[in-house]
Amino acid sequence: MQFLSLLERENDLPPRLSRIYAPSQAIYRAGADGLAWRVKRGVVRLDNDDKHGTPGFASLAIAGDIVGCETLLFGAYTFSASALTPCELTPWPAGEAASTGDSLLASLAQAQQRAADIVALRGGQASERVLGLIRLLADAGGRVALPTRQDIADITDLRMETISRIIKALERACVLLPLKIQGIHATRGYSLNLSRAV
Repeated sequence: MQFLSLLERENDLPPRLSRIYAPSQAIYRAGADGLAWRVKRGVVRLDNDDKHGTPGFASLAIAGDIVGCETLLFGAYTFSASALTPCELTPWPAGEAASTGDSLLASLAQAQQRAADIVALRGGQASERVLGLIRLLADAGGRVALPTRQDIADITDLRMETISRIIKALERACVLLPLKIQGIHATRGYSLNLSRAV
């Protein structure tokens, strides 16, 4: 009941603008109050502090996912969020209240699938883990803006040296073809050619 009244109040507020974030830019911190957001484009990294207060990788959110919806129930963010790639976030909920419940349920279903995908990225052969992350990050046209080597290492639970070696091997095999993507550092934009992946 409390959740529905919060949604109704959100829909009565004037429209809010979307926000754009650069790679590695903080979006919000755990414990802060704020809004829920839908990822319109890009990838968001979610971190959770360990018992010593050190942030560690927790999950990813990609286009269509909702982040920060726990603020509607608990009043504060559970995770810290930062842009893994250039991101655009729009306030959630937005639009008609009737679609809000369906939107949240669809996002929760996506989040469950994403959790399974992320678990798979942290075990098995190193090259398959990196390639699995690249597939997850690629858009429908096969374009991918890779995050930093450190972010890839955190997500796949591999060393940075291993990440660099695998990416170079994927470039040599023409699985990753350098591509200029506006707003992306020249060494991070690629076209993904899965037909060359073994």
